[in-house]
Amino acid sequence: MQIMSPDNVVEVFSTCPSSKTVDSRAYLKQVAEVARWSEEVGCKGILVYSDNSLIDPWLVSQVIIANTRTLSPLIAVQPVYMHPYSVAKMVTTFGYIYGRKVYLNMVAGGFKNDLLALNDKTPHDNRYDRLREYTAIIKALLQGEKPLSFEGTYYQVDKLSLLPPLDAALYPGIFVSGSSDAGLAAARSMGATAIQYPKPTREYLSRQIDKRLDSGVRMGIVSRESDEEAWTVAHKRFPEDRKGQLTYQMAMKVSDSVWHQQLSELAKVNEKTPYWLIPFQNYKTACPYLVGSYDRVGQELAGYISLGYRTFILDIPPTREELVHTRRAFNQVSI
Repeated sequence: MQIMSPDNVVEVFSTCPSSKTVDSRAYLKQVAEVARWSEEVGCKGILVYSDNSLIDPWLVSQVIIANTRTLSPLIAVQPVYMHPYSVAKMVTTFGYIYGRKVYLNMVAGGFKNDLLALNDKTPHDNRYDRLREYTAIIKALLQGEKPLSFEGTYYQVDKLSLLPPLDAALYPGIFVSGSSDAGLAAARSMGATAIQYPKPTREYLSRQIDKRLDSGVRMGIVSRESDEEAWTVAHKRFPEDRKGQLTYQMAMKVSDSVWHQQLSELAKVNEKTPYWLIPFQNYKTACPYLVGSYDRVGQELAGYISLGYRTFILDIPPTREELVHTRRAFNQVSI
């Protein structure tokens, strides 16, 4: 699913199912199915989440690679879980065994209770300072600097080498959250793609994003031939849920993520626009949605691309058909 923009290609990623919402007896099959669907419609890769409540993203990524030919896992990497050497070793191991490129989604934070349970009391902005050091070690090892010595505030290594070396063609793409100033600064210094949870395109009329920085957005899409049909499907999939609203309110209290706060501050958008936050506000997903006809959603996608966004990470697809509908919306994009 690629779109030729004026300066380069727009790439689309899907998202792997969460182990919290699928029975363990069915999870392996569903991960494999969603990975195959994503590859069949042309996605570049697939995001694999990580937090204290989920199973290990590296093992899930192995399932994805084993069931596809070209799809690249976008693996969430949390510094409190693994030493940077372990991350580099996993990347080069995937390359050695499968000849497959992966992407790394560098995670600075998470739910406060999760971090405290791991005795991580590092303040929000300092976590990005730590992430820069962490990523610098990973990148240096994967680029074949050996022996590597590094002396930082959070990490130190001495004459460290990575074997087997990674084929240069398999060097991973690096993503990081770019919703906060600290996140954007980290993305610039790391040479990473800054991923944001977007506002409606009309909110950007007065400014452009920094086009010196690779940027992307995370969103869901429900699209059909007509606006009416798309909204009918959207409401059926995401009905308002009082229990979900209460859970969302509780989650707000234990998260210090800037993107979470930013989305929550946006007023409810009416159905005259494709931008929709009800799934987020009812704790059914963690991103805004675009809802509407292929043409209408395609226009909104074109607006994001014209702003400079070149990567789109979609929400978890419920069916292969839904991904096909989403591809049709992307096919309407005219740059």
